[in-house]
Parts: sequence; structure tokens; C-alpha cells
Amino acid sequence: MQKQVAISGETGFIGNYLTQWLQERGHLVKAIPRYLLQGDPADLAILLEGSQVVIHLAGAPINKRWTPKNKALIYDSRILTTRHVVEAMSQMEKPPGMFICASGVNIYPDDGVFTEDDTRISHGFLAEVCRDWELEALKANAFARVLNFRLGVVLGRNGGALPTMALPFKMGMGGWIGNGRQMLSWIHIEDLARAVDHAIGKKTLHGPVNISSPHPVSNKDFSKALARALHRPAIFPVPAFAVKWLLGEAASLVTKGVTALPGKLQRAGFQFRYPMVRDAFREIYSSGK
Repeated sequence: MQKQVAISGETGFIGNYLTQWLQERGHLVKAIPRYLLQGDPADLAILLEGSQVVIHLAGAPINKRWTPKNKALIYDSRILTTRHVVEAMSQMEKPPGMFICASGVNIYPDDGVFTEDDTRISHGFLAEVCRDWELEALKANAFARVLNFRLGVVLGRNGGALPTMALPFKMGMGGWIGNGRQMLSWIHIEDLARAVDHAIGKKTLHGPVNISSPHPVSNKDFSKALARALHRPAIFPVPAFAVKWLLGEAASLVTKGVTALPGKLQRAGFQFRYPMVRDAFREIYSSGK
């Protein structure tokens, strides 16, 4: 069924792909300009008129040193903009009936296997960001079906984390980080887009939803699969202390891992097109694409 969808962060890797994907399937997509995420919520409310779905993806990049200034930017670009979007929707005579707000699997601790049924959250900066981010989004529950999309690492051809991750391998200097046992929860960007479409049609889906493959992998296995896909070796492990020296506290993005499983998606009948990381790499690096 055709929907009118408003998307923030549409110029980013995920937003751009999702916009095109939804348009190709007949949905009407409206971009939310960055300037409307600040200022008077009434101006944003005008733009949102007629939208049945709002997808909020905007947020400052996290893959940089977490200085106090960068931490404030990462936090405010998520929590304050979400608060602004919810306020705008609350002012509408007929607010959108569905609100998808991005979050991350980083909300979970690194010492177990987690589905959305688990309420224990991690300590640390990113977990706190995700917690507060979701709490702001859930304020829209009064008038919309809210989904907190807890994203794993999104893999795709034209952006996101993968090009940076793949660069050392392309140079023949790739390898895993530390002992390589830290887990990585990931998803192919096409499966992410399909999950959005699935969620729009599944009215029983609400609250936190893990957007990650049912087969998370260790950093070592991920590195080996990436090396095979690129026809390069994976023989240069990177010491964890070197990553910490380079990135500081942000090194936890790669030195610690999260095992998140898509319990809600699977119970809702979602079928992954790329359930295994080798399948994802095969599509991403296939010839002629």
C-alpha cells in the first residue's frame, strides 16, 4: 500500500538508499531538511502534513574521537532533534500514525546474546545516547506507533562503515582487531530497507526492533570473510592498544562487540535476503555492480 513517508537524514548513506528504495516501490518520500530539525516545531509540522510515516535517521557521525565537544554533538544531534520531531508531530491535527526512530545495538552489553526481550543495557557513552534517544522517541506513543530501530553495522556498496573497514584489506594489510573474538552485529542495507517496508505493513511491530542479521560474527570471522570477498590476505592483526591510542574512548566501537538477534523481526515473519555475512559481501563486491 502506498504511503507518504517523511525522512530525516536523507542525504546520508542509509537515508539516500532508503529514499530511493521506497520511491521505487511506489511510496511518496518527502525529505526533512536539516534546518527544520531546529527552530520552531510548527514549521516542521507544516512539512509533515499528509505523511503517514516519519523516519528519523539524522545524527552526527560517531566514528571520530569522542572529545567533550564531539560527545555533545553526537548526543544533541540525536536527542534534541528527536524531541523536536515529536513536538512537531504532537502539534498536528492529524499526526503521522507511525514513527521509526533510529537507535543502535550499542545499547546492549558486550557479555551476552540479546534480543529485544532483554531489558539490561550497557554502561558507557553510546549506550546512554541510545537509551535517551529511544526515550525521546517513545514520547510519541500518545499518537503514533513508535519503533526504535536498533541498527547493527550497516553494510553496503556506496557508504557507511564498510569502505573504511575494507581499505586496509584492499591494500593487502587487513586483519582483525585485538584477539578478534569481539562480536559484530551487522545487516545488509537492502535488508534494512526491506525491514522498514515490512514494519510499515506489520501493525503488531512496535518498540525496540533489532535491525541486524540473525548470524552475527566475530571480528576475526568478519575480517576473513571480507578478505576472501576482496581476494586479499587477512594476516595483519591490529593490536587493540593501537586502536585505543588512535581513537581514544571511541575505540570501543571496534574493540568491544555486541551480539544482537532480530527476535521481533523473525517472529513477525521477516525473511532476510542476506542472512550470512558471506552473502552480503558476495552481493556488495559482485562484478558489474
